[in-house]
Amino acid sequence: MPESFKKYRLVAFLFLFTLLSDQLSKLLIVENLRLGELVNIFPFFNIVHVQNRGVTFGLLSGTLQPVILIALSLVVVWFLISYARKNENYRLPTSLVIGGAVGNVIDRIVYGSVVDFLDFHLGRYHWPAFNVADSAIVIGVFVLLFISYSEGKNE
Repeated sequence: MPESFKKYRLVAFLFLFTLLSDQLSKLLIVENLRLGELVNIFPFFNIVHVQNRGVTFGLLSGTLQPVILIALSLVVVWFLISYARKNENYRLPTSLVIGGAVGNVIDRIVYGSVVDFLDFHLGRYHWPAFNVADSAIVIGVFVLLFISYSEGKNE
């Protein structure tokens, strides 16, 4: 097995796991819930079928065309790949961000918007619905920020 493959095996696995779990969960929502349908799971959590035309958590919804969001996502993915290739510590969290970004790009191509379905709330106050890809992006970005902060402290 080539050395470069061994070096990136975990990165590739995390990327594929993120992408496949995101797409499978969205497919289950699209196939089983009508748009806007809500299933109460816990007093603070629902599964709901929502189409998001914005970015993560519905930000900029309706202000940018899908093709612009797709292009912007692909530019960010390219930047992250090139940056992570230079810094080994950034590879795993970057694979989460890229897996999530690619998952949402696939939605924009297939559906014209992103399928969101995780709905956390406190009474009538709801956090914007999100999905597995959004979760991976947020977790990956926070880990990248933590690593960057930690590396800066050690210098």
